[in-house]
Amino acid sequence: MARTSGGGGQTQWVDVDGRRIQLTHLDKVLYPETGTTKAEVLAYYAAVAEHLLPHLADRPVTRKRWVHGVGTAASPESGFFQKDLGASAPDWVQRLPIEHSDHTNEYPIVDDLATLTWLAQLGALELHVPQWRFDRSGERRPPDRLVLDLDPGEGVSLGECAGVAGLARAVLVDMGLDPVPLTSGSKGIHLYAALDGRQSSAEVSLVAHELARALAADEPGLVVSEMSKQRRTGKVFVDWSQNNGSKTTIAPFSLRGRSRPTVAAPRRWEELDDPGLAQLEFPAVLERLADGEDPLRVLGDPRPSITIRPSEHEDRLVEYRRKRDAERTPEPVPDGPPAPAAAGAPPSFVIQRHEARKLHHDFRLEHDGVLVSWALPKGVPTDPSSNHLAVRTEDHPIEYGSFEGTIPAGEYGAGEVTIWDAGTYELEKWRDDEVIGTLRGRAGGALGGPMRFALIRTAGGTGREAPSWLIHRMRAPGDPPAPPVARHRGIPTPMLASVAVPGELVDDGSWAFEMKWDGIRAIASVDGSTGRVRLSSRNGKDLTAAYPEVVEELAASLAGRAVVLDGEIVASGPDGRPDFSLLQRRMQLTSERDVERERRRTPVRLLLFDLLALDDTDRTELPYRERRELLERTIESGTVVQVPPTIDGSLDDALEVSRGLRLEGVMAKELDGRYRPGRRSSTWVKFKHERMEEVVVAGWRPGRGGRSGGIGSLLLGVPGPDGLLHYAGRVGSGFSDRELAATALRFERLGRASTTLVGVPPADAADANWVEPVLIGEVRFSEWTPDGRFRHPVWRGWRPDRTVDDLEAPDRGR
Repeated sequence: MARTSGGGGQTQWVDVDGRRIQLTHLDKVLYPETGTTKAEVLAYYAAVAEHLLPHLADRPVTRKRWVHGVGTAASPESGFFQKDLGASAPDWVQRLPIEHSDHTNEYPIVDDLATLTWLAQLGALELHVPQWRFDRSGERRPPDRLVLDLDPGEGVSLGECAGVAGLARAVLVDMGLDPVPLTSGSKGIHLYAALDGRQSSAEVSLVAHELARALAADEPGLVVSEMSKQRRTGKVFVDWSQNNGSKTTIAPFSLRGRSRPTVAAPRRWEELDDPGLAQLEFPAVLERLADGEDPLRVLGDPRPSITIRPSEHEDRLVEYRRKRDAERTPEPVPDGPPAPAAAGAPPSFVIQRHEARKLHHDFRLEHDGVLVSWALPKGVPTDPSSNHLAVRTEDHPIEYGSFEGTIPAGEYGAGEVTIWDAGTYELEKWRDDEVIGTLRGRAGGALGGPMRFALIRTAGGTGREAPSWLIHRMRAPGDPPAPPVARHRGIPTPMLASVAVPGELVDDGSWAFEMKWDGIRAIASVDGSTGRVRLSSRNGKDLTAAYPEVVEELAASLAGRAVVLDGEIVASGPDGRPDFSLLQRRMQLTSERDVERERRRTPVRLLLFDLLALDDTDRTELPYRERRELLERTIESGTVVQVPPTIDGSLDDALEVSRGLRLEGVMAKELDGRYRPGRRSSTWVKFKHERMEEVVVAGWRPGRGGRSGGIGSLLLGVPGPDGLLHYAGRVGSGFSDRELAATALRFERLGRASTTLVGVPPADAADANWVEPVLIGEVRFSEWTPDGRFRHPVWRGWRPDRTVDDLEAPDRGR
């Protein structure tokens, strides 16, 4: 039951079954074609909860979210799928993990109205679930229903889908199943039939596939069972694949993210004979339920039976042995239960680096004769301010503490296992929901000294049946304080992105995608009391005087508000595309007269993508999705200051858009990621279409021909892993004569007799003129040569917003 408190209007706090939930933007229109608001969506889900929740309960729920609404038929807005629950979810939301091929996601378990309301508040219009449920121990049960998705190809009507549904019904009834139809809310029809839970997902999927083949054989002109989209034109595709254990289907009574608020709605069989059969919108569904009409009730609510927790006296290595074949793996596989722990000996621990489908670490603590084990997908936390997910796995034998080796392909956990650190630990507390202790690893080990830790359970269940935990690195007495937020003269320094590693980002709906802008980074701060605007570069340089048009528009649009914003200053060419070479004209100017002259010739824009503070309140601890919503509500895009949209769809879609617009690349940002000033974070990942590198300019060689008497090429260096500057080649293209003349003047005061670069070939050093290695530029190039030089470098421009200390050793493998 829900009770409203406080506020009213667009924001309300409500009490839903004892859970306090903040509802925001209640008047936001989520379906523009019908004017349906978020408040109406929330009301719909509250009204149908009694009928919807039995189809969600104990199943992992994948959400498809439309934060800004679904758009219109003429201008559709794509939603994004979200599987992982994310760190910002309330503690009371039940969750359970699922291990995918290369990562683990925590999924919400939607068993109550409070969780359903919280998801709807986040814009989760569509709720998708598999055909199986979890049992009370967090293990998958066999599927409790069979589903067929009748999907019309091009030129096929809903009436023809209804005809195929009748054919499928006859076959299912002959099999002893009694299906119920649903109009899917999208284009076709779903059929649901209850199962008794005695078959596996693979077995049910096989049966459904054979059924689809039989229908296609009987009606080859109307039905197709192959996945190929080219064969679906003019036919109904009987999609049997949603019975696969890894697939999901839109839940009955869920809304759809279409141009109108349609619903996956249960129907009576006689309705399918109606020539006017159409998809139902939510008001019609509510009317039917008010009349007591819910055809899907016949499926019942096959909730799983309770799994009795094993006795502590039973063999705790049963699950470990079940997953391993002692004849095929080098891992220790004891025959019997674990032996009692040695009296008086300190308990051991081991942290193993496990290069399986995806690199992770395994954290194991000796307790009650076994190694109680957690997988750490992101490794051991190095900072008390950052907790890492710990996924509870099966207990391991004590002998595993010394295991290193290769688990063969095809075996459970296949990959390379090495010991990262090991030793003993001092136990302070061991409870079903919390473990605290201090690790003491090897001398010179990877831990770098004693580490006090806490393991904290975050999901339902108890003891070994509670797979979802966090590991926290605790601050020990005498530890130095946490480093302060990186700032330059009171202004936060920008958060930095990691470079994309092929295949590393799992595009599972937990990321937002933005275009990567070819400009210079800028932090914009506005003083709420004075209205003063300040622009700062990445290294703290004051840019305010250089870009007066940005300052003027920020001051006018944000009068009276205190705000700190993150963005990119760009200059655009005639085609509207950011052009870094044009921006060079503005980057070196200092006098007001020069700035005003160039302002008319080369206008700039500030493209904003993050909000760090608002109304004197720090917002960096909010997840990206919430900071982005605040940014869009706070900033109204103008002529100069703009908030470019995020890109709907997948990473591939975003990269395709970026290439089509001839932009630099794509930024992927984790929806639950926090803003970490001055730090390079894996929650921001950049994908570039061209390879680019920031370089130190350490000298020049004289020109020939048309450049005779001046600079012919620049000699470049990059940091090496040893901390020294290493020669990376020379660049002679990408300059105008004017730029080379200006560069020669800059070099006059920087000349030196020799170079600090390592590895300069004698041929390049013979006629070199060396300068102090303090100027930073950027080049684009095709690849690294085997001797560590740029191949086909082209000069992009100077980077006065960088210093030598900002540069990192390049990864020549990317």
